[in-house]
Amino acid sequence: MTIAEKQKEYRDKLTPVFGDREAKAITKLVLETILDIGRAQYAFDRFRIITEQQAAQLDNILARLLTHEPPQYILGEAWFYGLRFVVNDSVLIPRPETEELVELVIDECKLQGKANGNILDIGTGSGCIAIAIAKHLPQAMLSAVDVSPGALQTAAENCRLNNTTVQLQQLDMLNQDLPIGAYDVIVSNPPYIGHDEKSAMAANVLNFEPHLALFAPYEDALLFYRTIARKSIAALKPGGLLFFELNAAKGVAVEKMLCDLGYTNVELKTDLSGKARMIKAEAVI
Repeated sequence: MTIAEKQKEYRDKLTPVFGDREAKAITKLVLETILDIGRAQYAFDRFRIITEQQAAQLDNILARLLTHEPPQYILGEAWFYGLRFVVNDSVLIPRPETEELVELVIDECKLQGKANGNILDIGTGSGCIAIAIAKHLPQAMLSAVDVSPGALQTAAENCRLNNTTVQLQQLDMLNQDLPIGAYDVIVSNPPYIGHDEKSAMAANVLNFEPHLALFAPYEDALLFYRTIARKSIAALKPGGLLFFELNAAKGVAVEKMLCDLGYTNVELKTDLSGKARMIKAEAVI
């Protein structure tokens, strides 16, 4: 079987499940990874014969894809902010909108003289936020916390993979405190999906990604935002910055909550699609 024939098989079977555009992207990602060919080579080698071992591996992957299992989990890796990350079912798959949060943090740190400061990532998961920031702010001191031992193990592996130093620690934000006055910047992409939103979620997310990292507990979609914001007031140095990725439907509520807690210069930020998906606030206490 040639690469072109396997490509056609993938697209014929994946298109009814995922739609044409996503089926194309998944097919390209899987074939490039398993056959270890670059984008240009992929186009020129379409009529190359694949080995029996490669064919069997690709057949197995296709069967898993048809159950809606994300290709990133099957392949064990994902790309984020130009960096490769190990991913597994202990962590969320890094998403493009989170790259915009990272870019906002990096730009604001440079603008406000915090590029060599202490930066904390809360709920780090794969470590993608902290590691991407560390790679682009090499003078900063990065720390990251998560409640999940599996997530921290994955984050540690990604630090090694990307030759980056991040201080990792297990921490339950709902029941433990942060050190007082320790940080110049705190950033978090917390669990923010309400349980009432489950019915609208895609099967590949709902059935495979860790619910601990997806859903806010106790039917309170703002619980982590509120808890992190309260504890960050004491943990940030005067003039320190707090950044959140947002559930777009909760942006105004988070903005009001931060203002009520005494944060200043609270700014909702829109992503490339025009949705309010990020927020920045300054602690003056």
